[in-house]
Amino acid sequence: MTSALPPTETRRFVFVLLPKFSLLAFAAAIEALRLANRTAGRAVFSWSLVGEDAQTATCSAGTSFSLDGGLEELRREDVILLCGGLDIQEATTKRLLNWLRRESRRGCTVAGLCTGAHAMAKAGLLDGRKATIHWENHDSFAEDFLDVDLTKSVFVMDGNRYTCAGGTAAIDLMLKLVANTAGNDIASNVADMLIYSSIRTDQDTQRLSIPTRIGVRHPKLAAVIQEMEQNIEEPISPSILARDVGLSTRQLERLFRRYLNRSPKRYYMELRLQKARNLLMQTDMSVINVALACGFTSPSHFSKCYRAQYETTPYRERGAQAAQED
Repeated sequence: MTSALPPTETRRFVFVLLPKFSLLAFAAAIEALRLANRTAGRAVFSWSLVGEDAQTATCSAGTSFSLDGGLEELRREDVILLCGGLDIQEATTKRLLNWLRRESRRGCTVAGLCTGAHAMAKAGLLDGRKATIHWENHDSFAEDFLDVDLTKSVFVMDGNRYTCAGGTAAIDLMLKLVANTAGNDIASNVADMLIYSSIRTDQDTQRLSIPTRIGVRHPKLAAVIQEMEQNIEEPISPSILARDVGLSTRQLERLFRRYLNRSPKRYYMELRLQKARNLLMQTDMSVINVALACGFTSPSHFSKCYRAQYETTPYRERGAQAAQED
């Protein structure tokens, strides 16, 4: 874990800007370091921006940044911050993986912001460790990297491997690193300057609570939806879902109709199809395996339901994604 520095030393962070990286996560991380230096009155931290082409990197919003260099040899005391975003599979090149493996063997701490955890896992840096990734990429990550203990935390620090969910979660991770290096007082002052009044820890989860997401505060409805979300591969019948929260099947039906304007069966189906769409667009899983992972035992039934929801077939969805990447 990052430790306190002697008063004359500076800790360097190397931001690796991958193609289509998340601007918010990057900006949050680098601003936390800048404000820590300002608060401390000296350069506690330094940083550099690097990438594969050593010239520029373009974020997911289309803005380009000039880089300080390419994927060169670092000092073992450096902290690598992998800034990921969209199309992380395409951004995770063989050259990047080889560089990550080499620098990690030399002792560098490696951290992933947003989808940067994918590249870390692909390089084998997270095998047997806890990690997190942006919730939108959670399903595909879980399917691709079985040796990683994936959590839904805002950030995770496991030895010298750090991962964070992206967005404002980068602030939470950086505040923790600032506190470890420069002290809690400086970290608190940085949070104040960022107008960040609710600092999260690695025990906090990244998604909003179910009542907040659906805009309804009904404990039994939230409990049923939570059970649905946790049982996508093997769906549970509405009668069992109703029984588990002390309702009849008819009462559960009325509850969903009243608050969500759809039946429990329809809502459950939409959850399963959303996961299927994520897997189709973010993994190389076959369409049949995607269907099975989302509780469909019949490929034809899966295709029919998918078309009804998204007005295209799973095969065409996969083909359209491949065409966009080309």
